[in-house]
Amino acid sequence: MSMDIVKKLSCFVGAVLLFFSCSSEGSSDNSPDIILVSSITIIGSTINDGATSQLSVQVLPINASNLNVTWSVSSPSIASISNSGLLTAVSNGSVTVRANAQDGSGVFGEQTFEISGVGNPVNGTIVETSQQILTAIASANPGETIYVRGGDYIFNSTIQISGNGSNNNLISLLAYSSDTERPRFNFSSMSENSSNRGVELSGDYWHIKGIDIYAAGDNGMHISGNNNTIEFCTFSENKDSGLQIDGGGSNNIILNCDSYYNADSSLENADGFACKLNAGSNNKFIGCRAWQNLDDGWDGYLRDTDNISTTYENCWAFKNGYLMNGTVGAGDGNGFKTGGSDDKTLKHNAVYTNCIAAGNVYDGFDHNSNRGEVEIYNCSAYGNGRNINFSSTNIAQFLLIKNTASFAGNNNDSYSATTTDITSNGWQNGITTSASDFITIDIDLLASPRNEDGSLPNIDFLKLVSGSDLIDAGEDVGLPFNGNAPDIGAFEFN
Repeated sequence: MSMDIVKKLSCFVGAVLLFFSCSSEGSSDNSPDIILVSSITIIGSTINDGATSQLSVQVLPINASNLNVTWSVSSPSIASISNSGLLTAVSNGSVTVRANAQDGSGVFGEQTFEISGVGNPVNGTIVETSQQILTAIASANPGETIYVRGGDYIFNSTIQISGNGSNNNLISLLAYSSDTERPRFNFSSMSENSSNRGVELSGDYWHIKGIDIYAAGDNGMHISGNNNTIEFCTFSENKDSGLQIDGGGSNNIILNCDSYYNADSSLENADGFACKLNAGSNNKFIGCRAWQNLDDGWDGYLRDTDNISTTYENCWAFKNGYLMNGTVGAGDGNGFKTGGSDDKTLKHNAVYTNCIAAGNVYDGFDHNSNRGEVEIYNCSAYGNGRNINFSSTNIAQFLLIKNTASFAGNNNDSYSATTTDITSNGWQNGITTSASDFITIDIDLLASPRNEDGSLPNIDFLKLVSGSDLIDAGEDVGLPFNGNAPDIGAFEFN
């Protein structure tokens, strides 16, 4: 090989090496490092209304080279998710959402969401702050529904409900059904004062359901309106009666409500429920419970109104006259006070059906100068100071008691009235009522949690045992019964 060829090859090789050397140095100085994702957190709310929820992610570090994620769900039959993270309900249930990093790091984030409300679309206004509640109530029109989300709502003054619905278009104020927490209207910042009621319902044709009224400075709820339904609500630790109807309020239904631990400093006025003073007629209490109220479970004392009628069905009054701490207070301590008045002349007609009065400090069913007509069907009175007390002073016009059990009272019962119809009860026809007739006489069972739909709990208190002589010992009064004849007491034997 000639010298010229060797020189040319040497120059070519040197040029190639120089090229690669320069290219390598340029790559080291100018190409950025790739920063991988280290964690992904999914942010978003659950679905309660069968609709959608927009999810997002927090990706760390924030300067990662690729912040994009890919979405997926564990159960497409429960919910679907879009490329942008919009979670859409398909059916009720639980679904796990996953966000995978797109940078090849293998990092992902997961969160489980409960999906509910599918098939039950909300048709109304949803509120979740105290101000939203007040605004919605003030502007509500007939036929509208207001849904209150679960939680504690602070109110410093009375909620005025004065608008009217109509017979075919109620205005509804309801707890949001799919929430596990109930809404509580908290008035505990109020001082004790007769003007500091919690809810003042002067409007007509409202349906209020599933709301807890707590610690008002006077009544928890005061009703002077007509044709309202209050359902599955509680009234507790108020400074006067938990729920009171007066001011002409009539045709109201109080359904499956509880009122307890209400007490006032005057030691006189805090009842569980009260249809009294100048209440109107035809108010009904159905499936309600009143316990450990300072004064009475129910008070029917009248003033400025006369000859009204109130009905009580499947209501339980127990341990009234005892305070929240279990000590005896200074109130009257009756279970059901049927009436009474300042001048001892007013008539509060009352019908009690399948009601229980148990463990009240004073009377279970109390006369208190009521001059009206009182009818008691298939009720039970146990362990009260006096189970049934219709005294011979300022006597009632008419007293009917049928198919009723009374036992273990601390004083003898009395049944005075101008006219009486007292037959087929647990102390007549050679029948003796005692604890042995019942599965249990544990009064504390009466405070058991209600069923999910708000109905009374299914308990064994004062339910008859097989072989009791109270079975089929009553007379037909138009109420449903099993066997050959009605049983005596609040519960039929099954």
